[in-house]
Amino acid sequence: MAAPSRRLLLGSALGLSLGAWAGRAPAATGPDPRLPPPDLSHAVQNYSRQLGWPDGVTPRAPEGFTVNAFATGLDSPRWMHRLPNGDILVAEARTVPKPPENAEDREKLEKQRAAGTIAGESANRVTLLRDADGDGVAETRQVLLTGLKQPFGMLWQNGWLYIANTDALMRYRYTPGGDRIDPATAQRLLDLPAGGYNNHWTRNVVAAPDGRKLYVTVGSASNNGEFGMEREARRAAILEIDPEGGSQRIFAHGLRNPNGLDWEPQTGALWTAVNERDNIGDDLVPDYITSVREGGFYGWPYAYWGRNPDPRMAQERPDLVAQSLKPDYAVGSHTASIGLAFLRQGDGFPARYRGGAFVAQRGSWNRVPFSGYQLAFIPFADGRPSGPLEPFLTGFMPDSGTGETYGRPVGVIEDGRGALLVTDDTGNRIWRVAPAR
Repeated sequence: MAAPSRRLLLGSALGLSLGAWAGRAPAATGPDPRLPPPDLSHAVQNYSRQLGWPDGVTPRAPEGFTVNAFATGLDSPRWMHRLPNGDILVAEARTVPKPPENAEDREKLEKQRAAGTIAGESANRVTLLRDADGDGVAETRQVLLTGLKQPFGMLWQNGWLYIANTDALMRYRYTPGGDRIDPATAQRLLDLPAGGYNNHWTRNVVAAPDGRKLYVTVGSASNNGEFGMEREARRAAILEIDPEGGSQRIFAHGLRNPNGLDWEPQTGALWTAVNERDNIGDDLVPDYITSVREGGFYGWPYAYWGRNPDPRMAQERPDLVAQSLKPDYAVGSHTASIGLAFLRQGDGFPARYRGGAFVAQRGSWNRVPFSGYQLAFIPFADGRPSGPLEPFLTGFMPDSGTGETYGRPVGVIEDGRGALLVTDDTGNRIWRVAPAR
C-alpha cells in the first residue's frame, strides 16, 4: 500500500488532530460556527439553472419594504459605485472560460452555462445610470468606457475614476455629470495578477476615509494552493497603495477570495467579505465577513476559521497555521458572499437596520443542498455583529429542490436616497429596495 501524501497527514507540531471535531454538529453562521471534520472525498458539483425573471415577479423583501427594478437589460452587472452627484456606475463583466481540455471539464462548463454563470463574451464596460426624477428607476443609460478587461470595483476621487480590471488598477479623468470618458486619459497604476480558480478574476478597490490610501482585493489563483504557492504571489490578499500607484504593500493576506470592502461606520475598521475553499465538505469552509487587521494572516490555504488545519496543506507551513487569525462572522458555507455594505444613510429604514451589514450571497455550486441566493442582513452594535444572520432579499431561487433560479445577487450599495441597490448578474438587472412610504 502506497504511503499517504504528506499533505494528508498532520504532524504533532500542529497541536490539533482531526478527532478534535468529534461530536460537533455543523452550524454555518455566526461568530462561533461549529465545524464538522473535513471530508477529503467531497467533490460536489451542484449547479443551479438560470431561468430569468418572469414578468411581474421581483425578489421579496420584509414587510414594510418595496422592491422594483432600477435598471434592466444589462449584461452581467456585477458591481456598482455611486458618484457624488448621485449617478450610479455599474461594471458589466463575466467569467471568460478557457477552452475545455477534457470531457470532465467540458461537462463542467456546460453545467456552468446552464446555470447562467457563463454566457458568451464579457461586455467589459462601465455604464452610467441616472435617475434624475427620483422615481426609483434609471431613465438615463450611457456607456462610459468599453474595451476594459473584466472590470469590477470602481472608485471616484479627486477628479479620477479608478477601475479595477482583472489585470490592473486603472484610472481615468472624469467629472461627475459627464456622459463620456476620454480613454486617452488612462493611467495604469498597478499591475495585478490575472486569472484564477472559478470566478477569482474579480478585483475591488476602495479608498481610506481620508483618501490617502487605496485598498485592492485579489483572489487566489487556486482552490487550496494545488497549483503551487509560487503562483499565489500578491494573491489571496488585500493590497494597499497610494492614489498615485506608489507605496505598494500587502495589507493583509491568507484571504482566499476577498470581494466586498467597506468601512464599519462606528469604529472605522476595514471589513471584507471572503469566499472560502471548496471540496472538503458541504459545511466547510464557512464564507465570512471580518474586520481586517493590518499585517494579518487569515489562514488560506494552510488553515481555516482560525487555526483549524486544512489537511491538504497544513503540513507545508505549520508556522502559518499557528498565526492564522479567526474571522469575525461566518455567513454560511459555499454561499459565494460577495457584496458587503454597511447601512449609513437609510433614514427610512427601521432603526435596527442602521449600522448593520448587508451581504450579497450569489449562491453555491459546491454544496447539497444549495445555500446563498439572497441578500442577507447582520445587525451590528458597538462596531461588532450583534445578532444572527437574517434573510433580507429573497426569491432569487424560488425552489431549492430543483435549483431553478431567477437571478443571483452580487453587489449592494446605498443609492443616496434612502434605498439599497442590488446587482443581479444572471438576471441582468439592478434591484432597488426601499422602505414603503
